[in-house]
Amino acid sequence: MLQCIFLLSDSGEVMLEKQLTLHRVDRSICTWFWQQAISLGDSFKQQPVIASPTHYIFQVSRQGVTFLGCTQVEMPPLMAIEFLCRVADVLNEYFGGLNEDLIKDNFVIVYELLDEMIDNGSPLTTEPNILLEMISRPNIVSKALSVVTGSSSNVSGTLSGATASCVPWRTAEPKYSNNEVYVDLVEEMDAIINRDGVLVKCEIYGEVQVNSRISGLPDLTLSFTNPSILDDVRFHPCVRFRPWESHQILSFVPPDGQFKLMSYRVRKLKNTPLYVKPQLTSDGGTCSVSVLVGIRNDPGKTIDSITVQFQLPPYILSADLTSNHGTVNILSKKTCIWSIGRIPKDKAPSMSGTFVIETGLERLHVFPTFQLGFRIMGVALSGLQIGKLDLKTVPYRYNKGFRALTRAGEFEVRS
Repeated sequence: MLQCIFLLSDSGEVMLEKQLTLHRVDRSICTWFWQQAISLGDSFKQQPVIASPTHYIFQVSRQGVTFLGCTQVEMPPLMAIEFLCRVADVLNEYFGGLNEDLIKDNFVIVYELLDEMIDNGSPLTTEPNILLEMISRPNIVSKALSVVTGSSSNVSGTLSGATASCVPWRTAEPKYSNNEVYVDLVEEMDAIINRDGVLVKCEIYGEVQVNSRISGLPDLTLSFTNPSILDDVRFHPCVRFRPWESHQILSFVPPDGQFKLMSYRVRKLKNTPLYVKPQLTSDGGTCSVSVLVGIRNDPGKTIDSITVQFQLPPYILSADLTSNHGTVNILSKKTCIWSIGRIPKDKAPSMSGTFVIETGLERLHVFPTFQLGFRIMGVALSGLQIGKLDLKTVPYRYNKGFRALTRAGEFEVRS
C-alpha cells in the first residue's frame, strides 16, 4: 500500500502532501529525489520505480507536475503507477488542465479527491463519473460562496448512486429518454525526422473514448477489424480480459457518461501524412531560411490546423520571415510560429527569410528543431477500424455512432 503522496512543481517545490497511513513519510524524501533528478537528469526522471535509502518511490510526471508515491512495504508497482496516473487524469478532468497554478488554486479539492480515491493506502473510488457526483468541480459560484461563508468544502451531502449499484463504476439503474452510445478513436502521432529527411521514429498513441447514456445495466461488445496492429493495450477496469485474450473483443458494462475504454500504441509506422523540408545556409553573419510544407500521403480527409513552430537560437539578433500562405509570428521568447491552417490545392506553403547572427559569429552552430502540429478529422492514421458495436440485455432501441481524430504529438523535424 502507498503510505504518502507528494505533488511536486517543476522547480522541486512540494505543492501538496497527503499522508495515507499512520506511518508518516518525511518531506526529506522529496529533497533526496529532486537532488538525484538534478544530478542524473532525464535518465532518472524516466524511471517509474526508484529505490531510495529509506523508501520505494513511484513517480509519474504530467505537464510539469510530478506525482510521487512512497512506501516501505511490498506492493505491485504497476498498481501504484496506475493509481498515480488515474489521480493525474482525474485532476485534469476536474480543472480542465494540469499545472502548478491550478494545483495551488484548488488544493482543497485535490485533498477531497484524494480522500475519496484512496483509503489507508489502497485505491478506493477512482472513476471520474462517480467522483463528480461526490465532489463538484470548482466554479466561480463555489469560490464566491467560500469567501462569503468561509466554507470551502465541495463534497456533496448525499451518497453517490454507485453505492447501491452492483457495478462499482456505474450508478444504480440510470434512466434516459434517448439511449445512445458513441465511440471516438483519438490518436496522436509521434515522429522524428532527421536532417537527411529519414524517418527515425513514427508511433501512434491512441485512445478509445466512449460516451454512454444508456438506461439500466447494459452489456456491450466492441470489436475491431484489425486488432493485430495494436501494441501495449491498457483497459478500463470495466473490460473483461478473457474475451480480449481469446478473441480480441472488448466486452464490458460501461460507466455512465464519458470515459476512456482503452489506450493503445501502434509502432513502426512507415510514413507520415505531411512533410517538412527546412533548408538553412549561413555565411557572413546572416542565415537564409527556407521551409516547405506539403502532403506526402493523402489520408482522404482534410488536414487542418497545421502549424510549424521552432525556437530561435539565443545568438540570433533579429529575424525577417515571410510566407506565401498563413501567418508568421515571433513571440517574445524567440519562438517562431507559422500558422498555415489548411494546405491549398494550387500551391505548397513555404516560408523564407533571413536571420541576423550575433557579431563575432559567422554561421549557425546550433540548428533549430521544427515542431509540426496538425489535425485530421475522420481518420485514424494507425489504420485501426471499428468493426461492430453490440448492446445486449436491453429491450429498447438505441443510437450509436463512431468518429476518429488524429493529431500531432511530439512531431520533430531536425534541420
